[in-house]
Amino acid sequence: MRFIELDEYSKIYPGEYLLHKPSSAIVMVGAYVKKENVIRAFKHGKLFEDKAENFNKIYLDKAEHKEFKRQTCKKCKGTIR
Repeated sequence: MRFIELDEYSKIYPGEYLLHKPSSAIVMVGAYVKKENVIRAFKHGKLFEDKAENFNKIYLDKAEHKEFKRQTCKKCKGTIR
């Protein structure tokens, strides 16, 4: 897992997960206001707003992404209905 600094060419989408550097928390993007250079995000169920410089993108390579998908919930797998 790598963290990539945001710049003026970075694409940020609602629903994407970013790292909020000051709080060291993974947050979900609600909105990106490019004119004001502000990101609105959800942290622990609450909406907050901070400058885009305080966020990093999260990058997973193919092997890490495959491992993440493999480790998802398997409670319903194999149940007979």
